[in-house]
Amino acid sequence: MNEMTTGAMDIASMSVAVALVIIGLVAWFFVNRASVKANQQIQLLEALLDEQKRQNIMLRRLTDAVAGKEQAAKASDESEDKDFTRLIPER
Repeated sequence: MNEMTTGAMDIASMSVAVALVIIGLVAWFFVNRASVKANQQIQLLEALLDEQKRQNIMLRRLTDAVAGKEQAAKASDESEDKDFTRLIPER
C-alpha cells in the first residue's frame, strides 16, 4: 500500500511541474507578444516624428517665402499714395 501512495505522489508532482511549465510558457508568450507590439509602436512613433520634423521644415520655408513676399508688397504699397479708402473694410 505504501508503494501505491509513492507512485501517486510522483504522478501528482510531475503533473504539477508540467502545469507550471505550461503556465510559464503561456505567460512568456503574452509578455513576448506585448514586447513586440511595443517595439512596433515605438518604430511607428519615431517614423511619425521624422515626418513631422520634415513637415515643420517645409512649413517654415513656406512661411518665410510668404513673409518675404508680404514685406516686398508693403514696401511697394508705402511708396504709393496713401489714401483712406484702404482703411474702410468691404462688406
